[in-house]
Amino acid sequence: MAAQDPNIGRDLLDGQFQILQKIGSGGMGAVYKAAQPAMNRMVAVKILHPKLANRKDLVSRFRREARAMSHLTHPNTVKVYLYGELEDGSLYIVMEHLEGKNLNQVVRKEGPLPCERAIPVLIQVCGALQEAHLQGIVHRDLKPENIFLSTNGGLKDYPKVLDFGLAKVTERELRPGSIMLTQEGMVFGTPEFMSPEQAQGKTLDARSDIYSLATILYEVLTGKLPFDARTPMEYIQFHVTKPPIPLGERVPGKSFPEGLNTVLQKALEKKPENRYATASDFADALKPYAGMAGKGYTAMMPKGTTEALNQAIQAAKDGAGNEGGAAAEAPGSGGAKPASAKANPQHTVRMAPNMLSTTPEGQVPALLLRKRNQGPTSPAMLLGIAAGCLVAGILITILAMKLFG
Repeated sequence: MAAQDPNIGRDLLDGQFQILQKIGSGGMGAVYKAAQPAMNRMVAVKILHPKLANRKDLVSRFRREARAMSHLTHPNTVKVYLYGELEDGSLYIVMEHLEGKNLNQVVRKEGPLPCERAIPVLIQVCGALQEAHLQGIVHRDLKPENIFLSTNGGLKDYPKVLDFGLAKVTERELRPGSIMLTQEGMVFGTPEFMSPEQAQGKTLDARSDIYSLATILYEVLTGKLPFDARTPMEYIQFHVTKPPIPLGERVPGKSFPEGLNTVLQKALEKKPENRYATASDFADALKPYAGMAGKGYTAMMPKGTTEALNQAIQAAKDGAGNEGGAAAEAPGSGGAKPASAKANPQHTVRMAPNMLSTTPEGQVPALLLRKRNQGPTSPAMLLGIAAGCLVAGILITILAMKLFG
């Protein structure tokens, strides 16, 4: 029998949270359903594996993204309540607990969604992205699995955007057949939904998320992706080089409202400057196809210009280099702890100072894949090291003979 997860039944932060069951897992750690008796509510707790505590790059990124996410207040973004470090060195994030299914699960079970159901969902996601972009945060891994259709409060199809760039290190959290592109700084993505600039390892901005969101909408409406690719590398190549198959031609016998294909084609342009400049602009373009719901959702859209978005993202990039130690508080934060946290030297609990996420520029995906295949356990690398040591030993012996012979 499989060993019992040691976290199940565990009390965190002097009993503030009681872990009840595991609801998900991945290479970085696991997500648990937990009770918070003082608030009479359920929460989700994401705990990093303690073995990753010595990976400074992962720890720094985890904390930075937790700070950034806890600043996001849009109702369609999953809420982050607090984060910190446990006595065993593992990091945690406490988030709102959601009931429902992610968008991928819904489409797999029910098939492609009609426009009047799918587009209002995507417009609300645009609102969550617009707020994040105004704070300098680019999601970088938008896919149907990261859009959760919540049933909390009895609301149907109420989307919550998950994982604003939270670091992942294995392929378990990706779609079957997808690949993880990683390097120092954790550049990653899911090939089926990558923008062309992400596939090429270029610097990303808000328009990269717009491309990914358009790809998601295309799949939700048709049950298929915009390209007939067979492998993850083909998806990467086609995002860069091939035009998407027109919406009306993707599913024989299925028709769509006139003009919707034009909206999607613009959002799927290869060059970022040819796409919608902001998530708000994309939502406005989708509104005519959303039925009565569209007007209300776009009225709730966070306001901001393209210039403001670009400035926010640039400020985030500049600020990332000034983090200092990963555990340090940002200036002015005063080491503030949430009111519900008891003082305990074994626990570090932090509320979010005003520190934004950054989008590190990656490398060409093929190069990243080669780097992954050239780890320290590679036989070729071990042979090379051995040969180098042998040559060095021979040279040292010859030198010693000349000096002392």
